[in-house]
Amino acid sequence: MNRVWMAGLLAVSGLLAQEKQPQPKSQKEVEAIQAMFQAPDPDARIKAADFLIKKFADTEFKALALYFTAVSYEQKNDFEKMVVYAEETLKADAKNYAAMLMLAGGIAKRTRENDLDREEKLATSDKYAKSALEALKTAQKPNPTISDEQWEAAKKDYASTAHEAFAMAAMLRKKYDAAIAEFKLSVEGAAQADPSTMVRLGQAYNAAGKHDDAIAILDKVMNAADVNPQIKQFAQAERVRAMQAKGAVKPAAPPAPPAPPAAPAPPAEKKQ
Repeated sequence: MNRVWMAGLLAVSGLLAQEKQPQPKSQKEVEAIQAMFQAPDPDARIKAADFLIKKFADTEFKALALYFTAVSYEQKNDFEKMVVYAEETLKADAKNYAAMLMLAGGIAKRTRENDLDREEKLATSDKYAKSALEALKTAQKPNPTISDEQWEAAKKDYASTAHEAFAMAAMLRKKYDAAIAEFKLSVEGAAQADPSTMVRLGQAYNAAGKHDDAIAILDKVMNAADVNPQIKQFAQAERVRAMQAKGAVKPAAPPAPPAPPAAPAPPAEKKQ
């Protein structure tokens, strides 16, 4: 689960941006909502959300069901359907900053340097990230049972995600100093720094030629406890690149080519 999804779980009894708390209209609707929250996997959650929307057409939980569906498709690595349902979420709840951030980050991650429509995609990512930050300024606690400390931590993580999207767009534009500044805002502004974002910051430092800074942040990832081993592998590989760029580590020499076969001996002269 990404941090936006985890923060979104704080809204289990309310929509993410609506000021008025939604209310179920019947016990059957309550059961349908509970089934969506208790779904054991993305496919089951998609099915339960779809049932809620279709069975209870006037449900006040429509935007949340659409958001959960978008998150579920993100977890299934189905980018196209994630975009569809995140956009549908915004149609139902125009200030849903979690859906905006899902789109901002997803678009930035999926954009490639040589895409013909690269700048159009990055502009869209930037737009969603900016809109999310604006919505967060006036966002109220979505669930009255959430403590003030939990809500402040959630808002920090949402804002951190926006800055990471800005940073990834800046990297694709080769604006490395801007990318470093945004990645730092993401890392330092989060309630708890995301190790994968720290690795991306290391990559930005390397791209800008700031290899000592890259090594420092990557060492933090590698020395931290409870970090996914795969993320540590990425950090190690990026650190090696930084050390090689500094000349502290020489690239591994390619294997020597096999020796050519020995020339055949000349035929023995026949005795006369």
